[in-house]
Amino acid sequence: MSYVMSTVVRDVLTRHNGVHLDGKAIPGSSPQLSVIINPSSSKTLCEIHYGNAADVDRAAQSARQAFDDGRWRLKAPAEKSRILLRVAELMEAHADELAELEMLDAGKLHRSAREAEVPFAAECFRYHAGWCTKIEGSTKQMSLAPMGSFHVYTQREPIGVVGLIVPSNGPLVQASWKLAPALAAGCCCVIKPDEKTPLSTLRLAELMTEAGIPDGVVNLVTGSGTEVGAAMVSHPAIAKISFTGSTDTGKSIGNVALRDMKKLTLELGGKSPVIILRDANLEQAIPGAAEAIFSNAGQICVAGSRLYVEAPVYQEVIEGIISYAENLVVGPAHEAASTMGPLISETHLASVLRAVTSAREQGAKVATGGKPLHEGAGYFMTPTVIQDVQASMPLVQEEIFGPVLAVSKITDLQEGLSLGNDSQFGLAASIWTENLSKAHQFANAIRAGLVWINCHGIPDMAVPFGGYKQSGWGRENGYEGLLGFTELKSVVCKL
Repeated sequence: MSYVMSTVVRDVLTRHNGVHLDGKAIPGSSPQLSVIINPSSSKTLCEIHYGNAADVDRAAQSARQAFDDGRWRLKAPAEKSRILLRVAELMEAHADELAELEMLDAGKLHRSAREAEVPFAAECFRYHAGWCTKIEGSTKQMSLAPMGSFHVYTQREPIGVVGLIVPSNGPLVQASWKLAPALAAGCCCVIKPDEKTPLSTLRLAELMTEAGIPDGVVNLVTGSGTEVGAAMVSHPAIAKISFTGSTDTGKSIGNVALRDMKKLTLELGGKSPVIILRDANLEQAIPGAAEAIFSNAGQICVAGSRLYVEAPVYQEVIEGIISYAENLVVGPAHEAASTMGPLISETHLASVLRAVTSAREQGAKVATGGKPLHEGAGYFMTPTVIQDVQASMPLVQEEIFGPVLAVSKITDLQEGLSLGNDSQFGLAASIWTENLSKAHQFANAIRAGLVWINCHGIPDMAVPFGGYKQSGWGRENGYEGLLGFTELKSVVCKL
């Protein structure tokens, strides 16, 4: 089916703006035009003058001035709430446009973008609008001083200017769930979308200005992580970095941030285990485990990429997931019939295919998939199920970030827990069982920041999100995520 771009989106693509500074869209300072590619077709969407370190400096200084003069920080909480609600309303009013942009540069299935991604991104602002009026401290009683001799209290204050670095796999949602809590806390922001997927975030910045976010409070700079991202992390005016991406990059950010003692929230890699026990409802568990890995072509940080199945149901489960994989329709994100879209880039597709080849060479069995599709017309591969894997294989230990499932047979829950915890990562996990006791034993023993029982990958703004071990520092979402954009001050007054 041929795709006809909407007029409003065509207008966005022709603006060629890579920076949003002081409420205005302007070209970035990079002398060369950078190409934005549609991963469904491998064709050029548009060319943008990306920003550079000089643009980061301008954006950070603008945000610092906005923070210092209080144009956002000192607004009445109810007024901040009203403006964030207006952002949500505008996102919903422009949902068709935002979904199309998300489809074009991020390869999101249009149905998924329109019915899930955009509504959830709007909900990020609506949810955090409610917190604006509820950021509170508490009164304290000193333990050594006589009663009534001191008045002691704490208060929460915005941390300052924050740098927000967003990945390519969920550009609009990831931008929203960083911007919304930062703004609710009273911070000013410099945001960098991934260089491959800036379009929906650039449009969001315009909508935020329309909603009433004061100029300078949110500035956006597109560009590479090596230049723009690095400049943000090292900029003295930026007090905190919130980064979502790879563990290796997160470690590099940590090393640089240490110089200025910048605060950090790092949502990093994952290799999430999924366990199916013999008493599970297989009619739910089989498609649930398949969706956990094949949604968005496996490009999800919480993707259930390691599957452990109890022996009595192993064959039924593996056959069911293979059938599910082989019945997926892999195709362009704009086609209604497509049920799995492209990988984000030619480079990433090659990386995922290399991981499959390596696993096969080490003795693993590719039960289905593992091949490229539509060569030369987008970055597609067949959904892949791999058996006979060993726990030490890179396929099992490293984040592949593609539609590749490693499946192992286990004898009982304890073996599943041992294998599930045998990872440098600890982002998420799920278990499928009708035994409530075993479900909670698993939740208690698995070393992961987010655990699902009889489901996988269910997001909600009220639920804190983040990982153990090398899956990151801190939490996003919920009140806990909001507090990450604040400093806690204690005040002691002698009466």
